[in-house]
Amino acid sequence: MLNLQIALKQNNFDELERHLHEVSDPDHTRYGQHLSFEEVNDLVKPADKTLDSVHEWLSDNGISIHEYSPAKDWINVYIDVESAERLLDTKYSVFKHEYGSQLVRTSEWSLPTHLHEMIDTIQPTTSFMRSKPQSTDWKQFSTPWTPPGYTPPTSGPVSKVCQFFPVTIECFRTLYATINYTPKVPGINKIAFNNYLNETPIRPDINLFLKKYRPERAPTAFTFKSIEIAGGPAASFNNLNAEQLAAGIGKEANIDAQTILGMVFPTPMYSYSTGGSPPFIPDVNTPEDTNEPYLVWVNYVLGKKDLPQVISSSYGDDEQTVPNLLVSSGDDGLGGEDGSTCISNDGKNSTRFLPAFPAGCPYVTTVGATEQFQPEVAAWRPDGIGPDGKQHGFYASGSGFSNYYSRPTYQDVVVDKYVRGLGGKYKGLYNQDGRGYPDISAQGLYFAFVWNQTFSSISGTSASCPLSASIVSLINDDLISCGKPTLGFLNPWLYKKGYKGFTDVTGGNTSSCGTSGFPVTKGWDPITGFGTPNFLELIKLTN
Repeated sequence: MLNLQIALKQNNFDELERHLHEVSDPDHTRYGQHLSFEEVNDLVKPADKTLDSVHEWLSDNGISIHEYSPAKDWINVYIDVESAERLLDTKYSVFKHEYGSQLVRTSEWSLPTHLHEMIDTIQPTTSFMRSKPQSTDWKQFSTPWTPPGYTPPTSGPVSKVCQFFPVTIECFRTLYATINYTPKVPGINKIAFNNYLNETPIRPDINLFLKKYRPERAPTAFTFKSIEIAGGPAASFNNLNAEQLAAGIGKEANIDAQTILGMVFPTPMYSYSTGGSPPFIPDVNTPEDTNEPYLVWVNYVLGKKDLPQVISSSYGDDEQTVPNLLVSSGDDGLGGEDGSTCISNDGKNSTRFLPAFPAGCPYVTTVGATEQFQPEVAAWRPDGIGPDGKQHGFYASGSGFSNYYSRPTYQDVVVDKYVRGLGGKYKGLYNQDGRGYPDISAQGLYFAFVWNQTFSSISGTSASCPLSASIVSLINDDLISCGKPTLGFLNPWLYKKGYKGFTDVTGGNTSSCGTSGFPVTKGWDPITGFGTPNFLELIKLTN
């Protein structure tokens, strides 16, 4: 069966956006006065005429069983592909990506004219997003190696606990100044991360990791909560079997879980696993379990009253795979190492920097990756054999400007300054008026972690994102303990006030897409954002 998800036109969206900006602006009198679950749903509930018209359309097409979201702004319909084709006057086909993944989609679909102003989108139809993890380059431990020109830290506690390869939890906690903080309200404050593509945390691996790096926390590997959505797999109490090993299951989820538990315990951690995942051999009549898992997850969490205050998401894809309508920025720089991978899908195969989704969305906080320590620099590595004798793939922290989302007002000052500083450089290759990302950054290369009961290392903004989310979670813990509201939507506060609590990153290679890349500069830039967090300074700013 096909899970057809119908987005109805919401009421009062402008008013909702006004509320969001007011309660997120640290200079506004309503700062921190977040709307309740019920208040949001009442505000955006579609008009009765919209609900009646869409219900009549479905009934006229023989569809009487469907599910509403709490706000009734989404309708889920479970029907076979043939019925969906009749309903939308379209034809579904199997589309194969050049890298091998396959999706059952259509290039166009239709609605009765009177519904055009009542329905925003219906999916899965024209969305070709492949929610792929942003981790890369898993390696078993070998002799630690350093890149040419690397200078190890020479002063303070960081010099004693941080080495280039692998980088440990103790290093992160020392580098970002959380080492002496113990969560005060773990029964109230919570943190979560999400998984797709059959990904799920492997509890024995997490236990082994914690025994080495946070031994007092090891038992929690078997007690954190796993939430399964639409047939997603539960966190495993068993070691990997042969099939899972071959598919590399658990790498992405393990780095999220190990990083978060290593940083924030005893703050409760939740793992969301959403079904709908390749590899599979698609057939038009037997599509995957859930064809749009990202959308399924979003609607699931929007339907819950009590959510974790921070959610880390380490998945994304090229923005151009998404129809026009705290995540990681990606690991392909501006789109890849050479120009051959920076091709738009505008029908002309024109060269253009390829922004990522959801990294380019203005309503999430996007995290880039850094490496080295005193100072940190933008993370970058060429494809080839490293000094350890092993093959290492190309890596550059995701960066850029959205082609879909215009620049939000909270970015106007710093992003406009950066774009003007570029002059005409790369004109036509990026959207000068788009939302720039990332917003912040954190360590992203050679995290120490455990997979398949083996101590290993892994790289990517998939590592930077849960690391940053953990630090934001600790700030929320402190706020709650002081009787204050949590940060909520972070970005307006970040761009107006919070940036002062980040250490500016001003160096590093950013070459990608056959160019030298956007330059890393003083202040905000689209490679490292405002830089990396200083927990103690951020605590001062929030108090």
